[in-house]
Amino acid sequence: MDRALEQGAALSVAPPPDVELRSLVKRYGETLALDGVSLAVHAGEFFTLLGPSGCGKTTTLRAVAGFVEPSAGDVLIKGSRVNDVPAHRRRVGMVFQHYALFPHRTVFQNVAFGLRMAGVERAQLERRVGEALELVRLPAYGARYPRELSGGEQQRVALARALVTRPAVLLLDEPLGALDKQLRDHMQIELKSLQREVGITTIYVTHDQGEALTMSDRIAVMRDGRLEQIGPPRDIYESPRTVFVAGFIGTTNLLPVRVLTGTEVEWGRARVRTAAPAGGPGASVTLALRPERVRLEPDGRADNVVAAAVAHVVYQGETVRYVLRTEEGLELQAVEIGETRFAPGARVRAGWAADDARVLDG
Repeated sequence: MDRALEQGAALSVAPPPDVELRSLVKRYGETLALDGVSLAVHAGEFFTLLGPSGCGKTTTLRAVAGFVEPSAGDVLIKGSRVNDVPAHRRRVGMVFQHYALFPHRTVFQNVAFGLRMAGVERAQLERRVGEALELVRLPAYGARYPRELSGGEQQRVALARALVTRPAVLLLDEPLGALDKQLRDHMQIELKSLQREVGITTIYVTHDQGEALTMSDRIAVMRDGRLEQIGPPRDIYESPRTVFVAGFIGTTNLLPVRVLTGTEVEWGRARVRTAAPAGGPGASVTLALRPERVRLEPDGRADNVVAAAVAHVVYQGETVRYVLRTEEGLELQAVEIGETRFAPGARVRAGWAADDARVLDG
């Protein structure tokens, strides 16, 4: 009986994350590129490192790959510490922004390169390359050269080359950055679909917020070598924890306000209600309010209403963005779907619900 309980307890222990970083630090001279980064990426997850240039996201990815040696902290893959394991033995596949395809080798030879280096025998090599090209929907492209392919096709060849070695983890460093917008939007869906089909754990690096929101299971927002917030796309967008995250993900009204009572603040001369306590009286905090949450000429159910004039109208096809200005010169943006309703100079009322604004530390 005791042995059965022990076996059941052993089976119930969760497996380790596919990738885990523990207090990762990387210094380049006096520059601190990574400052105590800790995170875990689980089996089959599409995990995105998101942030502006120089925030440390690519350094983090390269540390996982084995191209960057940490100054402190640990990198674990499948529960094993790999700090001292060379890149070619870590069982990771990596796709770079510019693909790094060999221009004078065919698609077949490019995809087969890693298998040749590993000494895979010819029949198995041909079978696995064929399977990889089938997977990325390029089964008849083996004899072509990179110069004969479109940008999207080259991206898929690079992906096939990374997958053919059957890595434990797939690392993608801004792989869609060189594509035009229409193709990039298409490849986002294709890449996410392929990742789900294969089921491979994926770490993706991008500075494009829309790309991260579209593709990710979870997002880690980075700034100055540190993690600002980790969570599912909806949480990152709807419930930012810092002013930086609120401002970096999409467009946000960041309203500097002063606390009057627990749930009432002052924005200019307007009194604004909040759903959550904003702090002690007199405290300076920031309200993060998405433009699509602002209603123009709202009905009587709006918790907060301010008078403003339309300063600018930006037609964006499916949506119209209004830049509003109060009598005190404070700015507020609102977004509506459909046709333009107001012209510059029009007087309007802007309203929103108390729980549509997030209270952030000033």
